[in-house]
Amino acid sequence: MDAAASEVEQRELPVTMAQHGVRLDKALVDLVPEFSRSYLQQLLEQGAVQLNHQPAIKAATKVKFGDVIAVEMRPTAQSQSFKPEAMDLDVVFEDAHLLVVNKPAGLVVHPAPGNWQGTLLNGLLAHHAGATAVPRAGIVHRLDKDTSGLMVVAKDRQTMDALVALIARRDVSRRYLALAHKPWKGAEMQKVDAPIGRDPRNRLRMAVVDLAQHPGKEARTDITCWDSTDAHCLVHCKLHTGRTHQIRVHMLSLGHPLVADALYGGAQAGGMERQALHAFRLSFVHPVTGENLELAAEPPADFLAAVEKLGLRYNPH
Repeated sequence: MDAAASEVEQRELPVTMAQHGVRLDKALVDLVPEFSRSYLQQLLEQGAVQLNHQPAIKAATKVKFGDVIAVEMRPTAQSQSFKPEAMDLDVVFEDAHLLVVNKPAGLVVHPAPGNWQGTLLNGLLAHHAGATAVPRAGIVHRLDKDTSGLMVVAKDRQTMDALVALIARRDVSRRYLALAHKPWKGAEMQKVDAPIGRDPRNRLRMAVVDLAQHPGKEARTDITCWDSTDAHCLVHCKLHTGRTHQIRVHMLSLGHPLVADALYGGAQAGGMERQALHAFRLSFVHPVTGENLELAAEPPADFLAAVEKLGLRYNPH
């Protein structure tokens, strides 16, 4: 028997009166509550479910009292994704309650289709034993795959809940550096207060939306120009909210798509091959010790090289 076959668990599940007349997928969730709906849906799609000894692939099939559902509990990409993977994490702060990592560009934060392994979550599961006991290994906020920089991660449930509350109250200061196209015009510091929702014309993108016509959430960013040429600008961004793609969308709304941000129309420049965005400062009051944490991470080499090639000046002070 090969390794894959040895991992298959056979289950026979009699349909009770409580499931009589319900959809097959709903009955499965009721009868196998320890597994997620999405995992059980994958088993249906793979032909791993039989109803009364006949293959069952239609989730909407209605079951009856006395039916027997047979399930092969097979490993799937998703069910196998939450595994520890040794990873060289750049940890800039750590104590018994939390850690702050400097995420490199290209590292996906959480397992998802196309990236079931090799994520920051996998690395955290290997980094400390307590990661398995908290949801999402303690991840309380995310950075896009191609955005580099600082992220805070909880090491226990109490700290995780406290960090989530801090972020909700906007008591965690997150500051970014971005390289963008076109010269900066107008006031050196501009406050962008523009709601963000799914782009009605392209579901892969977010956009500034009119809340009277489209769903969305308020979004606020303070953007300060640090330097500008006749073709590009280097800006400092302070988040007041944490919407998906917030800085990328707000910069585009000002007419400054980020360098190498293909999704939002930003062409490559200065050697940058990923969106030029770096989370360089993170500050908050430690939710357990009360310590004021002020953490910083220099931009990575590709970002600094692009600053120089584009004729801009970077002075973190």
